[in-house]
Amino acid sequence: MGRRLLLVGGGHAHMMTLADIHGFVKKGHDVTVIGPSDYHYYSGMGPGMLGGFYTPADIRFATRHVVEKQRGRFILGRAARVDPEKKIVHMESGREIPYDVVSFNAGSEVPKPDMEGDTENIYTVKPIERLQEARDRIKGLLSKKPLRIGIVGGGPSSVEIAGNLWRLSRNTGKNSAGITVFAGSTLMAGFSEGIRRRARKSLSRRDIRILEGHRVKRITGGGVVLDTGETHGLDFIFLALGVKPNAIFKVSGLPTGPDGGLPVNQYLQSAKYPDMFGGGDCIYFQDQPLNKVGVYAVRQNPVLLHNLMAQLDGRALKPFDPGGDYLLIFNLGDGTGIFEKKWLTFSGRLAFLIKDYIDRRFMRKFQAIE
Repeated sequence: MGRRLLLVGGGHAHMMTLADIHGFVKKGHDVTVIGPSDYHYYSGMGPGMLGGFYTPADIRFATRHVVEKQRGRFILGRAARVDPEKKIVHMESGREIPYDVVSFNAGSEVPKPDMEGDTENIYTVKPIERLQEARDRIKGLLSKKPLRIGIVGGGPSSVEIAGNLWRLSRNTGKNSAGITVFAGSTLMAGFSEGIRRRARKSLSRRDIRILEGHRVKRITGGGVVLDTGETHGLDFIFLALGVKPNAIFKVSGLPTGPDGGLPVNQYLQSAKYPDMFGGGDCIYFQDQPLNKVGVYAVRQNPVLLHNLMAQLDGRALKPFDPGGDYLLIFNLGDGTGIFEKKWLTFSGRLAFLIKDYIDRRFMRKFQAIE
């Protein structure tokens, strides 16, 4: 007799499982997918969509269509909490979804500090689909007046968003945007000096202001206040304050890792609840804490596919190997990028072309399933 598989989220780590729903159905299992949107947007191409390199259709995967064409069930909405004892996921709508085996690829979210006043023009850099909304709003505002735009945060998202906002402003019309990155202590802290130097040079060359050494203490609808008391008036603000795992596990009262993610073992399986699995940004890999980068979610794909089927069928699980060094490429918004792999670091047009090729190939692979 078939069993019930529930996938919470249709992100990178679930792509191969989504592509093989028919394999689960063929064995008699029921497959249900919960997603906040009919589409999943690829975060690696999000800043490029903001800058106009890509359209929304270029960077999204038709999750609902792929699920339903393979005779799975798609539920539009957000999972609010999970009860692993009763094996039920509770939706924000109040609906209860039972399962025999569940896998979470619920992603991460940008922390939101306390904000004052009108927050209409304050956007977090995730979810990615909101960047299109931000793009349209900025274009509309630039048609009327110059803008002051601030990006709060000093990591890779801040650099990519700033660079692509420059491109958006440049291509929009007669008015331009003054862009400031409030980078906190250091721009691209935690990365190599080669990356930091190239990022600063690229942004500064385009008159994108970088403020380092001071933190944003307060955010309002009209600007930011630094820890020095200095005030900066802004018309539009992006929050790029890093990411934290989806709060569903904490809300559910489950044990979590230091970052708030679901602790999983070498099989991407909860040590406490054997029928619960996960991948991507929402997990805490106990054997080796992983950076929140998409490459690990992609590497988890075949392991999750095998282990979910194996758990349903009562077969042996396979361990996940995070692998070695991974490639870093950042889209700087002007047709160039920064490339780093092991000892090799360079910037320029070639770096962007390599990223563009890899990203488009990744999307074509999974969009072909549609």
